[in-house]
Amino acid sequence: MTEKIVLAYSGGLDTSVAIGWIHDATGADVIACAVDVGQGGEDLEVIRQRALDCGAVEAYIADARDEFAEEYCMQALKANSLYMDAYPNVSAISRPVIAKHLVAAAKKFGATTVAHGCTGKGNDQVRFEVSITSLAPELNCIAPVRDLALTRDKAIDYAERNNLPIETTKSNPFSIDQNVWGRAIETGFLEDIWNEPTKDVYSYTDDPAFPPVADEVVITFEQGVPVAIDGEKVTPLQAIEQMNRRAGAQGIGRIDIVEDRLVGIKSREVYEAPGAMALIEAHKELERVTLEREQARFKREVSDRWTDLVYDGQWFSPLKRSLDAFIDDTQRYVSGDIRMRLHGGRATVTGRRSDSGLYDFNLATYDEGDSFDQSNAKGFIEIYGLASKQSTARDEKFGNGPTFGDGSSLNAGSES
Repeated sequence: MTEKIVLAYSGGLDTSVAIGWIHDATGADVIACAVDVGQGGEDLEVIRQRALDCGAVEAYIADARDEFAEEYCMQALKANSLYMDAYPNVSAISRPVIAKHLVAAAKKFGATTVAHGCTGKGNDQVRFEVSITSLAPELNCIAPVRDLALTRDKAIDYAERNNLPIETTKSNPFSIDQNVWGRAIETGFLEDIWNEPTKDVYSYTDDPAFPPVADEVVITFEQGVPVAIDGEKVTPLQAIEQMNRRAGAQGIGRIDIVEDRLVGIKSREVYEAPGAMALIEAHKELERVTLEREQARFKREVSDRWTDLVYDGQWFSPLKRSLDAFIDDTQRYVSGDIRMRLHGGRATVTGRRSDSGLYDFNLATYDEGDSFDQSNAKGFIEIYGLASKQSTARDEKFGNGPTFGDGSSLNAGSES
């Protein structure tokens, strides 16, 4: 019986060539698996037929847009996930859902191995393979570029020699990965970190230097998830798509960073994530209204750890699952409306309201109606500062009292 290998298939040159390349190198039949996570482009049926025309014995096609938005993007939103405080894990959160469908295809067709198109220098090889083996430890993984010497030049030559139904060109200078949560661009002249991105780098966003009239939007959340925009009900996918259009038109969500890859390399990455960045900003502001102070502080620590785990390919790990439980619990009261002004590259919160919020006008106001008993403050301060006061008294007893910034003692010059 011929061995079967499932290949993560995009419909582009490299993965189209990989079908025949893998078969020639291993003798295995190749099953193409294409997963739509909102990357746009060609119809899935067109991609399916191309895979078959390029030599795949079967083609597994999955429209995972709603699944991706609801189960992956929304969890990232609830975590306010920003790797290195900047990158909303655009590619990182798509890999586990793609891996899930790769495993499903492998089980359906009896494959023993899963293949992907990643290089040996990036994060995605780790994300795919760790996700695949976490879901199905019995499966093997290969990468034609990394393991079978499939370079770009060889791919073009192979496609031309075998008359594959795919455009072959060396003109595109960038490596691009995109989905509904955002778009990642790297390589080419961007590898010189002094070079400024040119206009042709961007697709999801317009130039923020020349914005249209400001756009005001009201986003309604229920338990941390957007459920309406300007009063119109939306699904998670619709919320992201609509905010991509509206925030993108204002140039919001452009990110240019030197990023620490998991494999130890620093890499220059340019991202566009208009919907993700606007929604995260709105969600963070609603949490400021609804989360208790210590809970909010600890959630920031949890969110940072969650983000690192997901970036590092540990979506299906026990720790990430436990952190999900904490994050979901914090969202119990994260419901309400956030009004934002979208303009010139910025998403600025201008209003908040929540029936489950902890903001109390009568406690906060300094005007008539103030219900805060200020007489309680003196005793609170005495107790709050008691430990520090006692510590300072001990230091002074042993000649180690506090000093000024220039090193002089607070008691200097007091002796006569």
